[in-house]
Amino acid sequence: MSRILLVEDNEMNRDMLSRRLMRKGYEVSMAEDGQQAIDAARQNPPDIILMDMSLPVIDGWEATRLLKQFPDTAPIPVVALTAHALSDDREKAARAGCDAYETKPIDLPRLVATIERLLASRGAPGGTL
Repeated sequence: MSRILLVEDNEMNRDMLSRRLMRKGYEVSMAEDGQQAIDAARQNPPDIILMDMSLPVIDGWEATRLLKQFPDTAPIPVVALTAHALSDDREKAARAGCDAYETKPIDLPRLVATIERLLASRGAPGGTL
């Protein structure tokens, strides 16, 4: 079972998405801000990180940049989750080190396909799809 770190400051979004991912067979842990995400990823590295970009304490852009600097977390794929849908936002996510980019509201089938593609490229076990 793949382990996902879901980083989302909005409780309703975090609850809804985590439940949907768990039903797909993923183990989901959560963080509410960028600093919690960094701490959680370094203490118990997940297989993939779903990172909201608009976060308190440390935003998702900076948290991703920092995670990609540590040897223990650099290989973990990061999927940017954002309501920002402009082309320069996608480029900004790539520059920060994100491996994929998904806009909100989340299209679950598309997000799961992205997760599975990134996990497969890493050799991590998938969900129960």
